[in-house]
Amino acid sequence: MAKSLNLPYLAVAAVSGALFGAGLYVSQMVDPLKVLRFLDFTAIPTGGWDPSLAFVIVPAIVVMFVAVRIGRRRQVPAFDTSFHEPEFKKIDTPLVAGAAIFGIGWGMSGICPGPAISLIAFWPFSLLVFLVALFVGSYAGALVIPSGHDKRLAIAQ
Repeated sequence: MAKSLNLPYLAVAAVSGALFGAGLYVSQMVDPLKVLRFLDFTAIPTGGWDPSLAFVIVPAIVVMFVAVRIGRRRQVPAFDTSFHEPEFKKIDTPLVAGAAIFGIGWGMSGICPGPAISLIAFWPFSLLVFLVALFVGSYAGALVIPSGHDKRLAIAQ
């Protein structure tokens, strides 16, 4: 059965997406100021730093750690035909440069792409500017990827 018609697979995707979206709102990760206060380590001496978003990432890491350990014991996944491990496991210049550029953009705006999708529900004007810039930046990034990384781009699609 094709993955697109696999109802259990789609149900898991829907439930996990709903949990993720709700979690973004409950944790206030959709609030750019909350994120910027978390990322501003220079505010620690004045008490302006907000460490609360660490309580979002730590449980996520624990859940993923447990899920990967359980998944590695299985021969096949419960709702798919095979496991999808990353093909590229090497830390290279495009990975580090892309991560740095992503981090700079996230730090400047306080909006991460995941929460940006959730913000569509409220459609603040700044989100439109962010999304247009996100798409332009994504397209520009695809233009500057060296030809040796075309396979990486094709896998991401």
